[in-house]
Amino acid sequence: MHKRIRKAVLPVAGLGTRSLPATKVVPKEMLTVVDKPIIQFAVEEARAAGVEEFIFVTSRGKNVLEDHFDYHGELYETLKRRGKDGELEAARSAELGTGTFCSVRQAEPLGLGHAVWCARMIIGDEPFAVLLPDELFQCRTPLLRQMVDAYDRLGGNVLAVREVPAEMTQRYGILDVERDDGRIASVRGMVEKPAPADAPSRLSIVGRYILQPEVLKELDRWETGKGGEIQLTDALAHLISMQPVHGMRFEGRRFDCGMKAEYVAANVAYALARPGIADEVREHVSALLAAEELRLDPAA
Repeated sequence: MHKRIRKAVLPVAGLGTRSLPATKVVPKEMLTVVDKPIIQFAVEEARAAGVEEFIFVTSRGKNVLEDHFDYHGELYETLKRRGKDGELEAARSAELGTGTFCSVRQAEPLGLGHAVWCARMIIGDEPFAVLLPDELFQCRTPLLRQMVDAYDRLGGNVLAVREVPAEMTQRYGILDVERDDGRIASVRGMVEKPAPADAPSRLSIVGRYILQPEVLKELDRWETGKGGEIQLTDALAHLISMQPVHGMRFEGRRFDCGMKAEYVAANVAYALARPGIADEVREHVSALLAAEELRLDPAA
């Protein structure tokens, strides 16, 4: 029986420079998709997978993230007094219970591995999840739930993966695969952001991990890798000889909300899945596309 995944680490210390000017004073994780901050999607995904404790790895200017998940008595009382029951329910849906979340500071941007290392004292000796909030996954079964189901069968470390074009391998951690049944890949190595000619496969890690606590000992080395940063991929590569690492292809759609085009696409996709506004949004999008076709038509 494998230890249950109770804790999740959410690295949110980045500056969000890819989303400027919107992120000049607003944390990128608080940008909304339809009407919900991006980070709330990750928290809800983790909750659906049975996570009970949330660790936000933050930096200066990120206090609003904690406030978003906190109790807001004045707002709740105002909405209740005005009879705005729907709005009250929406506001409270973001709330995390007292004692179920905390934050630790990442004083310097030294990489994803360093961000996870910053949470080590709270993680302790338990397996844990890592969710990168700016990667949004629209799935019938929440992605981390899919991963927990795989972890319950396989144990070890489980990484969400997807195939990428060869020219994109230099943007991701890439797996060196030993066996692959089309759903689960057994990993014998991994490389951080290899050039296409050096990539051992096109199977890339995306922003969801289930990790054993031994990875923290590897991160204790503070070994720097690609870009001079402490890479989580490098620490996992050291573990492979000691414990299994599996790549899991997920069922669903991924949006990298740090990329402006994908962020816009995420808004459209989630709006089209939202009862009450889907039909109206579809009409607007159809009208915009029709107008664009007319504009681009040389005969128009």
